[in-house]
Amino acid sequence: MKSKEARIELLIMACSAGGMILLMDLLASLQKNVRFAVLVIVHRNDRYQSSLEQMAQQRCQLRVKSAEEKEILQAGTVYFAPAGYHLLIENDHSVSLDVSEPVHYCRPSIDVSMQSAAEVYKESLLAILLSGANRDGAEGIHAISRYGGITVVQDPNDAEVDIMPRAAIATGAVSVILSDEQLEAYCTNLQGEN
Repeated sequence: MKSKEARIELLIMACSAGGMILLMDLLASLQKNVRFAVLVIVHRNDRYQSSLEQMAQQRCQLRVKSAEEKEILQAGTVYFAPAGYHLLIENDHSVSLDVSEPVHYCRPSIDVSMQSAAEVYKESLLAILLSGANRDGAEGIHAISRYGGITVVQDPNDAEVDIMPRAAIATGAVSVILSDEQLEAYCTNLQGEN
């Protein structure tokens, strides 16, 4: 699998309930010289002020920001999907923000972003799905696998809320299941395309 990871251009990290601490640890473990962009999809309510980007920037060696409409994803930058919008990826690797109906009661939806990215990035996409309390992400993981990307899921036994990782595993489309400790080591070793 290492040869496949060498070709990644986009890493998606996604979580919901119970996944935030591990997400921050994984972002902190990324090396500053990675050659891929990072997209983070977190279920959060747009009615409340959120400081996720600032929290991540304090721990992460990469630049962290909220994704903006028509922005082209750049290697070495972490983009958070803004609350209240589905985030889609266009063919030119730019961001499109969408306010259509919530999916699995969520906007941003993990499935929407993963399915959109899978069609664009194909085998150069890596997704890591963590703890969560619904099935969001399972269809996205399946789409990424179908397009040849790499799908990594947190071990449900380590997840604070195991519904999301178990739903993804049930699709049969998960490349590897890793413990929290293995996930940190995995992210530390990621570099991306030469």
